[in-house]
Amino acid sequence: MFQDFRTTIIWFVIGLTLGFTMGVFSPKVYASDPNNDAYCLAKNIYFEAGNQPLAGKLAVAHVVKNRMESWQFPDTYCDVIYETKEWRTSWTGNVIPKLGMCQFSWFCDGKSDEPKDSKTWEVCLQIAQSFIKEEQIDITEGAMWYHADYILPYWAKHLNETVYINNHIFYK
Repeated sequence: MFQDFRTTIIWFVIGLTLGFTMGVFSPKVYASDPNNDAYCLAKNIYFEAGNQPLAGKLAVAHVVKNRMESWQFPDTYCDVIYETKEWRTSWTGNVIPKLGMCQFSWFCDGKSDEPKDSKTWEVCLQIAQSFIKEEQIDITEGAMWYHADYILPYWAKHLNETVYINNHIFYK
């Protein structure tokens, strides 16, 4: 009986030590809040530049940040990203952005806004979290607008091109 008690105590101490060690040295995991800045920025990076190299992803993040710092746009990541000119009511009664009236096309293109590629999503989320926490060099030189190089929006001719990254042209 004494042997069983001693074995139980030893396993208890080992479990307690392992639990403490894992808690102290494991990376912190935070709950996901779909309305926080990192989540909003990650979605924008994912849908606007998920297929781009790191420079393209960072450039999209800088456009959002540059807009936040301008009086012309809202002052939070989520408000900048979800800014739209018009809303409409769907047949189910939900209020949704009107097609083609958003600052970022993915938000009002009528397609699902849920990331499908989990590996790309994880990369975009890491970039967004790091971008928000750390000061970054603005590779867009202050750009507040961009578009894909296969389209030419009416507003582009009135702005100054700052940089061309992969297939996006950036302007201020």
